[in-house]
Amino acid sequence: MGKVRPLLAVAAALLLCCSSCYGGAAVDAVAESCDAIRDFVDVSFCASRLRSVPGAAAADRHGHLLMAADLAAASGASAREAAAAMSRDAEGGAGGPAALDALEACGILYGAASVPALRLMRGYAAARSWGAARALLPLTGQAGIGCDAALAGAGSAAAAARMAGPNREFDQLSTMATALLNKVS
Repeated sequence: MGKVRPLLAVAAALLLCCSSCYGGAAVDAVAESCDAIRDFVDVSFCASRLRSVPGAAAADRHGHLLMAADLAAASGASAREAAAAMSRDAEGGAGGPAALDALEACGILYGAASVPALRLMRGYAAARSWGAARALLPLTGQAGIGCDAALAGAGSAAAAARMAGPNREFDQLSTMATALLNKVS
């Protein structure tokens, strides 16, 4: 029994030496962040979108939160532009007044609520002001849900179909940002 301890010490030292010489196993930080929020987001979507951001492989979960907030805000701004373009088309009579109102509501929800809230949340999260960041969560994801509801209520299947993709992507990205915020803070 007395010889076992020195052997264990030598084995541990060799293991430590070998792992430092070879760098050990590489950790996939993106996969770890996405796996941590798998109950809320599609892991492959999460990993794909985060990996599209330069520096994501070297970032920690806090960095991934900031990246997700940026991606969600950009997606929301893009969805707002799509709604505005469709709204201009609807003014010419395509879709009727109900579709026009619904598309304008989409633009307002993205431009005046969710996108600014995501940008503010990102700023607070960057400063690690978790309470202030969390206070904005009720606004961050509302645009996609509200836009879908407005278009469904307007009875404009064409407008709803055209906004379904942008709304879905925004919903997924804002959910990523929300889930990462809850994991980090």
